[in-house]
Amino acid sequence: MSEWLEATFSTHRPRAIAALTRYFRDVEIAEDAFSEACVKAVADWQANAVPRDPLGWLLHVARNSGLDTVRKAQRRRDILTAQYADMSDVSHDEPADPHEVRDDVLRLLFICCHPALDRQDQIALALRIVAGLSVEEIARGFLVKARTMEQRLTRAKKKVSANPVTFETPSPSERAERLGEVSLMIYLMFNEGWSTSNSDTQIRLRVCEEAIRLARLLVDLFPGMGEQAALLSLFLFQHARRKARQDEHGGLVALDDQDRTLWDRPAMSEGFAMLQKSDRIGHAGPYRIQAAIAAEHARAPAADQTDWQTIEAHYAALFVLQPTPVVRLNHIAALAKTRGAAFALAEMDELTEDLISYRWFHTMRGGLLEETGDAASAGAAYRTALTLGPTEPERAIIMGKIAACKKKRQHLSG
Repeated sequence: MSEWLEATFSTHRPRAIAALTRYFRDVEIAEDAFSEACVKAVADWQANAVPRDPLGWLLHVARNSGLDTVRKAQRRRDILTAQYADMSDVSHDEPADPHEVRDDVLRLLFICCHPALDRQDQIALALRIVAGLSVEEIARGFLVKARTMEQRLTRAKKKVSANPVTFETPSPSERAERLGEVSLMIYLMFNEGWSTSNSDTQIRLRVCEEAIRLARLLVDLFPGMGEQAALLSLFLFQHARRKARQDEHGGLVALDDQDRTLWDRPAMSEGFAMLQKSDRIGHAGPYRIQAAIAAEHARAPAADQTDWQTIEAHYAALFVLQPTPVVRLNHIAALAKTRGAAFALAEMDELTEDLISYRWFHTMRGGLLEETGDAASAGAAYRTALTLGPTEPERAIIMGKIAACKKKRQHLSG
């Protein structure tokens, strides 16, 4: 398949699967019908001219294919009766109603993040149904065997089928709730790709790229929603640093030590544009604040020129919206830059119980203890972090810090 055809199918897949799912009330029929349409398109479009409306062509062919499946299986008779006239009369050159498409895609994404599923299965289902990744690709991303992932996806689909999502157009309040759930699922998808656990792989670029693609889709479908523009902005700022985040040996490079000439400047420029769009719309939600924090790092020409006062103020605002221990920990990390390590260590005491199993709490505490000259306590904090599932690149850094602390203690005792 040519790269152009593959890109075309990927671009149209979410909208097509969404519309077909609404028509057939069945995700698997929609998937199979779209796949069949793509196979036919490979032969038809290469032999003849590419249709004026590729999405309309794919939908027209997929609907017919899906109807054949329904007929042959002698099931879904009610769907066949209710939908046949509408489906068979639709021209493949007829443009789709943008509002209908928007709600179709939102509904499809909402099906993927069904509350009956855990977050890992929600992400896997979205990667399979909406993004169109193969089971093997998803399995590699989640560091499991293909058979295991196939079983998980099958169970997830059965749960969704047993607890179906309504196919009527959602009310404004339902739409806002669904959009929030979908945005969170995509946010977690990006984080899943950006930093995994218990692995020799730190970044799974394909998962990050699919999260960015879905975020773009939300911005396209909901241009008046500032949080969706901010979510895309946040992803772009983060992803722009991917080439500088690891050295040539796969080791992690801290943000302050990264070669900023390796940062993807066009991606950052788009990130700033999306952030400005979010500002114009005027909604200041958690994604908007996180994007603003990432923007401060992006605009600093060097680490020592970072505006930590502004970043600390952003984290304080984020904590008002999301008063969680992890947000508070990030706020304290910014306070360490503005008020010093000793002040930050005192502030961390309140989080000890809540974050006792959070490895970043212990690595941050170790770093602050090092700054205050307590190498023995710092080494103990790092050793605790080592037991809490770091990735292999993270493990290498932590081991290096433990060795450095040991060397400092030996130097002082000597």
